[in-house]
Amino acid sequence: MDSAPLATTIVEAFDSLPGQLQLAARFVLDHPHDVALLSMREQARRAKVKPATMMRLAQHLGFDGYDALRQRYAEAVRDGGLGFAGRASDQVRSQQLKGEMALAADMLSSLGRQFGQMAGPETIARIAAAARELGAARRIFCLGLRSSYGAAWHFSYILSLFGDAGVMLDGTGGMSADRLRSASSEDALVVVSVSPYTRVTLEIAGYAAKRGVPIVAVTDSEVAPLAQIARHTLVAPIESPSFFHTMAPTFALAEILAVLVAGRGGEAALDTLRKSDALMAEFQTHHSRNPRS
Repeated sequence: MDSAPLATTIVEAFDSLPGQLQLAARFVLDHPHDVALLSMREQARRAKVKPATMMRLAQHLGFDGYDALRQRYAEAVRDGGLGFAGRASDQVRSQQLKGEMALAADMLSSLGRQFGQMAGPETIARIAAAARELGAARRIFCLGLRSSYGAAWHFSYILSLFGDAGVMLDGTGGMSADRLRSASSEDALVVVSVSPYTRVTLEIAGYAAKRGVPIVAVTDSEVAPLAQIARHTLVAPIESPSFFHTMAPTFALAEILAVLVAGRGGEAALDTLRKSDALMAEFQTHHSRNPRS
């Protein structure tokens, strides 16, 4: 079986397909997990075609109906055939089909649409509500592992410029959860995790929730594991034409949230920032065209 079912068949047939079927085929090629998990109607909506078009594609590929096609992809998910390696193989085929410039353009266009979606009033209201919660917290624990580590660390770094409330649970020496031993409802936890969800992240977040720590989750779905225990859920899209899920929207949410939290610190936060500036100047942290002699 192909790394993603039918990938080779779709690529070979792509040029001969009518325009609407090409849209459907590209969706199947680029989103194998969605094919396995979403309804045909939802897939059609995301592919911007009619449900009947998805049915016609399945029939063109030799299936009696779309349910049979979905079953092939569901089996691949259960068998573990749609991991990063499988998607990388799909990307190679897609890249050969569309070319590198087209793939790069697709990725940038996809990010543009995703940022536009996040600029809606509901997401903005959620960010503001989360910032208010965090602004009142005694300490803000920050957690993110594997691909989510960068966004969590970026959030923590911005907070560090304005004060000492941020505590990064970075797992040094295997001590990710140890700093939560004294956490309570007076604190908060900002946790970043997107599919495929890292088990340790979910376990640590679950431990914090049991201690009554308010959780702000930056994740990829309203039904993600973290969303079930979070007081505030910020949803970042992660779909990408590449083999690897995009983290750019997640970074953006973390950065905006950190900036809003810092801004709520008022004059005390500004005074700490001045001290941060002085410290970095003393150690010449940043390159200068006119360094001190």
